[in-house]
Amino acid sequence: MKYLMWLLKAAIFFTLFAFALNNQQTVAVHFFFGTLWQAPLVLVVLIVFACGLALGIFVMMPRWWKKRRAAQPHASEFSPILTSTRQTDNATASRHGL
Repeated sequence: MKYLMWLLKAAIFFTLFAFALNNQQTVAVHFFFGTLWQAPLVLVVLIVFACGLALGIFVMMPRWWKKRRAAQPHASEFSPILTSTRQTDNATASRHGL
């Protein structure tokens, strides 16, 4: 199974590598007010993919924070226990010189 996964990863890599080699033509990206940017097509595709990934992460962040805040009251129930345990461990460690 491990070799099959490596074979699949290699196939995906070589497919993407062939895509990059086949799309080296220069393209022009027209922005507002007559601004023009010329770059290889594969670079433009990579940048657009990275921007979409970053946008997806930023859109999901409020939901992640909300779920994290909802989970915090459950963790605060145990925080006095954890704090007292850590203080006891630190006191024991300092007595033994560790």
